[in-house]
Amino acid sequence: MQKTTTLSKNRNTGFRRASTLVEKKLRAVGESRGFAITRLLTHWSEIVGLQVSKICVPVKISYAQKGFGATLLLLTTGSHAQMLEMQLPKIQENVNACYGYNAIARVRITQTAPTGFSHGEVQIKSVARSKNLISNTKIATKAALISEEIKDEGLRIALTTFGENILKSEKRL
Repeated sequence: MQKTTTLSKNRNTGFRRASTLVEKKLRAVGESRGFAITRLLTHWSEIVGLQVSKICVPVKISYAQKGFGATLLLLTTGSHAQMLEMQLPKIQENVNACYGYNAIARVRITQTAPTGFSHGEVQIKSVARSKNLISNTKIATKAALISEEIKDEGLRIALTTFGENILKSEKRL
């Protein structure tokens, strides 16, 4: 009897955002690496900008025992370290604006080779996407030709997107 009451309580809550379902687990993982605010991880490209977020990833925030402020550790490939070094004051300013106070006193950079580490593959993945751009435009034009007779613009866009997804999945098979 008690089991049914707990089930009915959970079902009465209605729809929930997907972010609320993952929030507790993401917060626990983030806090184990020193991230008190998970927004730094989830909105990294918005905080530091698109160009900087393509070449580096936040790894850890460590707090000194007697010092003021924390140290943010960024992971990047060796070729981008010098460019990132010039932008450290701006990165620190943007991250502190995210926290709302001067939480980050220092920013350190760690480098890795472009292959071998999962975090180091950030740059490689963006290059791989540009190679598939030509085949994606062919698929998009083919899907647009199929749905061009539809007069309702919203329906035409939806069917074009749907057609692109089908053509992409057929290409994989």
